[in-house]
Amino acid sequence: MSRLIRNAVTMLLVMTIITGIAYPLVATGVAQMLFPHQANGSLIVKDGKPIGSELIGQYFDDPRYFWGRPSATTPQPNNGTASNGSNLGPTNTALRDAVQQRIDALRKADPGNATPVPADLVTASGSGLDPDISPAAAQYQVARVAHARHLSAEQVLALVTQFTQGRQLGLLGEPRVNVLQLNLALDGLQSK
Repeated sequence: MSRLIRNAVTMLLVMTIITGIAYPLVATGVAQMLFPHQANGSLIVKDGKPIGSELIGQYFDDPRYFWGRPSATTPQPNNGTASNGSNLGPTNTALRDAVQQRIDALRKADPGNATPVPADLVTASGSGLDPDISPAAAQYQVARVAHARHLSAEQVLALVTQFTQGRQLGLLGEPRVNVLQLNLALDGLQSK
């Protein structure tokens, strides 16, 4: 019996060292060598300070900026520690009311825009932290952002086109625009 216990304890210690210490150290080392930007959170740095991540949406409500997808995290939008979906179905009145409020806010911010509002501007993603919007959602906001920044719509649309990323490997996902990167480019354009 004591031999079985000794073997079990030995196996526990060996597996703890392999899976709890050695494997994480090797995986971290390889990631840091091959993909240091991604391994460190895909941080976006401005003036030597991290201001966000390419992977987590930021909250913007100023008309001078592109707005991202609504966040399902509450009470603070885009709270990474509260990542979750809303779990509200399409027939739920709370979802319909929230979508209508978001449509009303977009219409209020850009009263001259009568085009249909893209779905990703009024519905939250599964995680509630999506950093990207569709090119259609970015194009929907071009006139508002251009007007608020006293830029031409062509200048703003050129930035949207520049920051539109295609499908991964040409197959996976949909074309997308990273809202934080686009807004930083807008700020950079105006500072020139």
